Order: sequence, then structure tokens, then C-alpha cells
Amino acid sequence: MNKLYIGNVSAEASEEDFESIFEQWKIPHSGPFLVKSGYAFVDCPDEKAAMRAIDVLSGKVELHGKLLEVEHSVPKRQRSCKLQIRNIPPHMQWEVLDSMLAQYGTVESCEQVNTDTETAVVNVRYAAKDQARLVMEKLNGYMMENYALKVSYIPDETAAPEGPGVGGRRGFNARGPPRSGSPGMGARPKVQSDIPLRVLVPTQFVGAIIGKEGATIRNITKQTHSKIDIHRKENAGAAEKPITIHSTPEGCSKACTTIMEIMQKEALDTKFTEEIPLKILAHNNFVGRLIGKEGRNLKKIEQDTGTKITISPLQDLTLYNPERTITVKGSIEACSRAEEEVMKKVREAYESDMAAMNLQSNLIPGLNLNALGLFPSGTPGMGPSMSNFPPSGAHGGCSSFGCSLYATEGPFWASMLSASSQPLAQGQPESETVHLFIPALAVGAIIGKQGQHIKQLSHFAGASIKIAPAEGMDAKQRMVIIVGPPEAQFKAQCRIFGKLKEENFFGPKEEVKLEAHIKVPSFAAGRVIGKGGKTVNELQNLTCAEVVVPRDQTPDENDQVIVKISGHFFACQLAQRKIQEILAQVRRQQQQQLKPQPGGQPPMPRRK
Repeated sequence: MNKLYIGNVSAEASEEDFESIFEQWKIPHSGPFLVKSGYAFVDCPDEKAAMRAIDVLSGKVELHGKLLEVEHSVPKRQRSCKLQIRNIPPHMQWEVLDSMLAQYGTVESCEQVNTDTETAVVNVRYAAKDQARLVMEKLNGYMMENYALKVSYIPDETAAPEGPGVGGRRGFNARGPPRSGSPGMGARPKVQSDIPLRVLVPTQFVGAIIGKEGATIRNITKQTHSKIDIHRKENAGAAEKPITIHSTPEGCSKACTTIMEIMQKEALDTKFTEEIPLKILAHNNFVGRLIGKEGRNLKKIEQDTGTKITISPLQDLTLYNPERTITVKGSIEACSRAEEEVMKKVREAYESDMAAMNLQSNLIPGLNLNALGLFPSGTPGMGPSMSNFPPSGAHGGCSSFGCSLYATEGPFWASMLSASSQPLAQGQPESETVHLFIPALAVGAIIGKQGQHIKQLSHFAGASIKIAPAEGMDAKQRMVIIVGPPEAQFKAQCRIFGKLKEENFFGPKEEVKLEAHIKVPSFAAGRVIGKGGKTVNELQNLTCAEVVVPRDQTPDENDQVIVKISGHFFACQLAQRKIQEILAQVRRQQQQQLKPQPGGQPPMPRRK
């Protein structure tokens, strides 16, 4: 993308004229100028030099009385769906830009390009050629806040035959978290972590972090190749403001360190004597794995970095605030190391959940995960904006069904409340029975006042849900019997896991882990175990659940035995689905064996 096209060239222009102009403006070029009638071409050594030539010369420098037009040289075969839009007003909001671009088609990607100019530049890819062509026609020269937009094609090496836009509608594909910054205030990194770094800073230091006319924050974004949103308008009058940093893990850490250094300097200048700890915000769903069993992970981070780390209590969580505050005390260098380790654990937990989610969606054909409201509608890790949710109480008091699974910037429970069961794609699914074991003390919370909660849960999930009688006076666990198809199982079990966490039946350092039992035909138990335990071991490695087929079981009156599954929600779900997949294969094989062979004898009945 380093070859330039120079248009509106006078007939009197020569190669020497262009050599002189490029030398005057200190723009390097890596080959001779190819001057034609009315236009010229030249190669630049890198993209930075090409961008500088476009920024400095295009529409600004005259040659023999004609203003030069400089843009990327793009062969016709590569004039596909990729465009570069330049001269964007520096304080334009991302939402305004996104909305404008979405008018002309489906935007598949939009990345900001780092330049030395005051105005912003973005590279945009549309879903179809005609959409990109329409943007060229409509936006090239379009005036925005006294800035004339410049639109040009950029080479699309992956150009393919045009097809219908993804999703069949105009607008943006899901591709990132909500943004509240401006294009001129920070670059969109090309490769970034799905989980941004969110920190809390004292309100009195926000001005120093932004700097005069935004100079300091612009400098941070350029140096760290990150996009930084300072949520100044959130929680008016609050003593602390959140900052969201989007970048690679390294870029996030570098930006965080710079912000801590700025706050430290401002504290010295203003004679602020209180300690300024690093405060990281993390979704509650990931905190249990950050802490580790008996707090081992957190203790190790403290020992390795020489810091003191505390985490806000579960009681501070609300429907609209699913984040816990991780407070790190120590020197700036020590806090920086701790931030790297903390976010590493958070990202690992997120990636584990995402992998489980993707497998889960494949294992239940037709399961509409978005309809369940368990997963954000945008890029993984970030949910829809608050405005998309109904007002509190709009669903008849069902909010206690909430199940927090992913980091969202909105109330992640709310979309679940209106979720409806979607029909599965391949006919009517078979009903399954799962026995889920919960703490005996939690029975009242699951049943609810006069049985209202369990009735609502059953209606929502489309499953039969009953609680079996206690097996004895001192029973510590009770069995919940759930009967329904795969999607109903998924929804019902998710809500039960979520309810136990909400009602604090598991401590702040504990993940919700339950045991589930499913029954399988005794002759299929060997298939679940596998030769030498191979299948069950692979199952445990894949799902992170503990799967046990107790030996020496006596089959029940239906010739079935129990398989025990223990783990957190996604682990249990994955294991259940994989086992059901094995059973489906066994049933198909049986049906094949029972089919009469053409011209042959019917198969002999199976000996027991």
C-alpha cells in the first residue's frame, strides 16, 4: 500500500518538479517518478511515508498553478471493498462516524490509522463492492464541521467475487465494544485483546491525564497504540472515574503505567499526600479464577510482585454494576507487574469461557445463545449499551433469574428476562432428564415464596423442574430434577447456577460448582468410559469437568446406570452435551443394526 497516484498534474510538470517538492517537504520515496499526461506515480519506502505524502501534499500543494491530488494507487482488480477516509474532524465522536458509515452498507471493519496530522484517518472495509462505491460517490468531498472528507480506495489483496452483505441488512456487524471517545483521541489497534483494561482513577487527576486540549491523552494513545476512553460523565460527583483501555495486553499495561506516573507527578505538584493505589475493574465472573483455590493465585501474585491486593466484596455488586474492584498497593513498578499478572488471569478465564461457549453452541444444533441473553451481542467480552435494556421491573419481578457469565458494560441480566425459547433446527429434540444437586439450604431460594420462583423458572426454560424430597434429616444436598430438551436444560441450569451465586450460597472466593447426574443405558456406559478410560479422560480434558462412571453399579429397573458430572456451569453443560452425543451415536448404530438387510435374514436380537 506504498505506491502513490498523483492526480491533477499540469502538462508542464516534470520528474524534477516532483523530486523538488518531495525533498522540500522531507518525504522519502524509493523509486523514480513516472510522469504521464495529467497524472504521475511514485513508490514510497513504507506506509508511513505514503501517508505523510497524502496528508501534506493532497489538496494543499500547487504545481504550475494546479493543486495536486495524492492518494494510494490501487489497481482496478483490487478496488473492492476497502476504503481510506481522511480529514475526519479530530473531535468527532465514534458513534457519529459509525452511524454515518452504516448508512451506506454493512461495515465489516473500521481501524484508525496513526498519522501526524490533526485530523483523523480510518481504513474501512464494507461487505460489498457497490457499498464501497456508494461511499466514494457520497462522502468524497463531503463537508463535516468545516472539514472536507477525502475518500479513496486502498488495495484489497483478498478481493473476492462480490456476494450479499453479511446479515442481509445495512449497518454494522458486531465488531467491538461501545466507544465514547473521538477518532482524533486515540487509535483503534489492529490486534487487541478482547478484554479491555478498566481502571478507576481519582476524579481530581482526570484533567492531568487528559492534558491541555487533550495533548497528554493523545500522546499516550500514540505511544501505546491504544484507544483510551475516560468516562468523565459517568457518576456525576463521584470521587473516582473509570478509564477503559483497548489495546494489546502489552499496550494496555504500558498505558496503565503511564497513567500511574502522571497521577504520581500530579500528586506531588498539588501536595496530595494520600497513597494512590492502582484500582482495576474486573467482571465478577472472572474473579473466582483470579483468586484461585484458597486464594493461592492471588497470594502468588502478591509474593511475586511485592504488592498488597484486596478485592471489593460481593455485596457491592448491583444489577447495573457487575464489576469488582481489585485494589493494588505498592510502587508504580510493582503495581505494573501486578496488573500484568492480574489481567493475564482474567483473560485466561475469559478465553476459557469463550471456548466453552463456542463448543456449546455447536453441540446443541439451533440453540440461539443470543436469545438466551447469556452472551454479549457485540465483540466477545463487551455487551450492548444500557439503552437497549428495558426499565427495571419490566418483567414482573423475574430479575433474580440473572446469571452473570460475561463481562458486559450493561445489565447483563436484562436481556435474559425477555428471552424466548427458540425451536431447534432439526425437528423436535428428545427430552432429557438431569439430576442437579444443590445445597439443602438453597431450596427455599430456588422454590421462592409460595413456589413462584420455581414456576417462573420452569415457564421461562420450558422444562419440568421439581425438587426431590430430602434423603434424611441431616442431608446437606437436595436433588433438583430437570426434564426437558437440550435448550431447556441449558436455560434452567444456567438460572439455577446464577441464583446460587446471587444468594451468596458460595463465598466470594468460590466459583459455583455443582454435581449433575445423568442416566445412560448400561450397555452404553463402556462407550462413555472408553478403552482404558480414554474417552472419559478426553472428556474431562475437553470440558474441565470431573466425569465419573462409578464401577460396580447395579442397573436400575430400566437397565440404566448413573454418570456423575461436577464443575462450573459451562463445564457441566459441555460434558452433558458430549455424553448425549455419544449416546446418540450408540442409538444410531442400534437402528442401523435393526434395519432388515435386502435379501438377507433379519438380525438376531441382542443378547443381554
